[in-house]
Amino acid sequence: MDTWTIQKLLSWVTKYLADKGVDSPRLSAELLLGHVLSMARIELYAKFNTVVEPGQLDRLHELVKRAGQHEPVAYLAGETEFYSLALKVTPDCMIPRPETELLVQRAVEFLRTRIGKRLVCDLCTGCGCVAVAIARNHPDARIVATDMSEAALAVAAENVAKHQLHNRIDLLCGDLFDPLVLESDTDKFDLIVCNPPYVSADELEALDKNVRDYEPRLALFAGADGLDLYRRIVEKVDQFLKPDAVLMLEIGYSQGPAVRELLDQSGAFAELKIEKDSHNNDRVAIATRASI
Repeated sequence: MDTWTIQKLLSWVTKYLADKGVDSPRLSAELLLGHVLSMARIELYAKFNTVVEPGQLDRLHELVKRAGQHEPVAYLAGETEFYSLALKVTPDCMIPRPETELLVQRAVEFLRTRIGKRLVCDLCTGCGCVAVAIARNHPDARIVATDMSEAALAVAAENVAKHQLHNRIDLLCGDLFDPLVLESDTDKFDLIVCNPPYVSADELEALDKNVRDYEPRLALFAGADGLDLYRRIVEKVDQFLKPDAVLMLEIGYSQGPAVRELLDQSGAFAELKIEKDSHNNDRVAIATRASI
């Protein structure tokens, strides 16, 4: 009978997933094995020669088989990494993408240019990845995060608790701005961020199987042209921004011109910028509100 150590299993699972065309096979192998053994990824390497028990092998085998059929590894493991943070994810929320880290990076950079406490709104928060990452990287940020999915907010609440941010992140259930109540101008936001659904009807059917068949359509689909949520955000956002405040939106790879036009037509912004990601795709729209 073969003896399976952590080192041997990592090599085998990585090759199996690579042969099946699974993205990031080594990381996926680490996440699955770490989940089965209740170990952090770094612990796997510290305990390379540990022999894995038969019951754990059986559980790992089942998860690896499902991953090879392109069921998302993050859902199988129940967590993923985003902006160097471990976050819980479930099929009730979209899995955070590395591309979204650019949105967080620009948000943190902007907040660091301001002095004192800053009020931030994170629309369509999902699992809370953007809100948690901003809060962890800017101690003076107080964040209100909204989502219309109660199930997704339950996951976000676990991530807020995991990173001990209960006193700095408020989670509200509702559609975009609906849960927000402004009693005075002081309740308005210095920064509003959003990674909304932006997949068009044509793109939805062309998505990879692991996205199309497993991730919630509510978090993906945004009408025939993928711009429905941007239109609704731009329509109301000016009411919730302080003077010189900023709106940052993640956008689809080719949506820069269309989103820029929507923002420009609103007349609310003095400066507009579309940033590209490391793959030279449109990724973040940054709009600075005009001073009053």
